[in-house]
Amino acid sequence: MSDNSVWKIVKPFINGGASGMVATCCIQPIDIVKVRIQLGANGSPLGIASGIVKNEGFFTLYKGLSAGLLRQATYTTARLGIFKTITEEAKRMNEGKPLPLWQKAACGLTAGGLGSLVGSPADLALIRMQADGTLPVDQRRNYRNAFHSLSSIVKEDGIGGLFVGAGPTVVRAMALNMGMLASNDQAKEMLDAAGVTGAPKIFGASAIAGFFASAFSLPLDFIKTQIQKMKPLPDGTMPYKGAFDCAAKTMAEGGPLAFYKGFPTYYVRIAPHSMITLVVLNYIQEFQDSKGF
Repeated sequence: MSDNSVWKIVKPFINGGASGMVATCCIQPIDIVKVRIQLGANGSPLGIASGIVKNEGFFTLYKGLSAGLLRQATYTTARLGIFKTITEEAKRMNEGKPLPLWQKAACGLTAGGLGSLVGSPADLALIRMQADGTLPVDQRRNYRNAFHSLSSIVKEDGIGGLFVGAGPTVVRAMALNMGMLASNDQAKEMLDAAGVTGAPKIFGASAIAGFFASAFSLPLDFIKTQIQKMKPLPDGTMPYKGAFDCAAKTMAEGGPLAFYKGFPTYYVRIAPHSMITLVVLNYIQEFQDSKGF
């Protein structure tokens, strides 16, 4: 296999990971606030952010950044690389014609599920590091960074502990990527047909993708967060037996709207992250094309 062939295979994965890491650096403070709201913090997003800065210091807003970057280097590298690879193959099988929406959705589901399996350990580390400040001082895990978090989890719970909440994580990623990637490609085609090109098309399509990614994935993200941050109750049992038990108890206690707790903050976190990721990815690809990479 030639060097050019190898680069052609790995390029979508490298581009995806790089674009996701840029987006995470921009969005990390919003993600911290989103997790705190899902874990029961009261007040407006700005009020919660101010409280974090006042009580825990400004850099707490970037706590878990190492885990966030590791997550992008695994999860986003895999999901965007897989999506690009399988959609190109699907187009080839479709004789170069645009894919129907259901095929784009299927590609998004597949890429999200496989990518989330790769990124699940880093996602667990990120959630635990972000949630640490909400626990009593004597119960905090005090992870120094993502690698300390992962090694501590393995020591305490074994390799299997790295995949706590992996089921909801996979389902949530499938929903998010179906909404994000399929709608982005579909929106680009529709905007092209309407004569919209250049930056307006790129930003418009990414904004549409951000909305659908948020709407499809928040209920699953809520369940995933509850499971990943749970600790044993005083009697030694866990609050939830699994994703379905968490969903049932949440529905019984708060109804369907409970799953959308913190939606404005989640949207402000997911939509810009999706937009930045897709916009950066688009410009990386354009730059590479212009240089013949």
